Amino acid sequence: MVVEREFIETAHRIVWCTVATVDRQGRPRSRILHPYWEFDGDRLVGWIVTRPTPVKVAHLASTPYVSCSNWDPTQDVAIADCHAEWVTDAATRQRVWELYREAPAPLGFDFWSVFPDGPGGETVSLLRLTPYRLRITDVATLSGQKAPLTWP
Repeated sequence: MVVEREFIETAHRIVWCTVATVDRQGRPRSRILHPYWEFDGDRLVGWIVTRPTPVKVAHLASTPYVSCSNWDPTQDVAIADCHAEWVTDAATRQRVWELYREAPAPLGFDFWSVFPDGPGGETVSLLRLTPYRLRITDVATLSGQKAPLTWP
């Protein structure tokens, strides 16, 4: 549980995240997205409100995994390798939409300005991220002074 909480603290402070998918030929493609992470004491889940672009849809249909890497100039890093799935459930989409809207800055974001049709609109989708590996590092880790936090 320490790793999950430390991961959320680092990722939410950094906010923006490089998210990589893999195409059908095994080649990675990265983009910058804005995940929101929740931990209920037993399970960590990430959410990304995003456009369901043809590239993202095709990549995740072929290989439903992503690697999420938050990094800042102080060398703090939070990485989550995850199973990713599209969420179509209207209640979940609305709940996550509100999580983002109610979160304090810099994590919080009001998606109405980007997606005026709201969480049920056709131009917006929701990804659920279920991590299978976490890694948190900092400058002391990178310089060999301490071990990274990892899970599992």
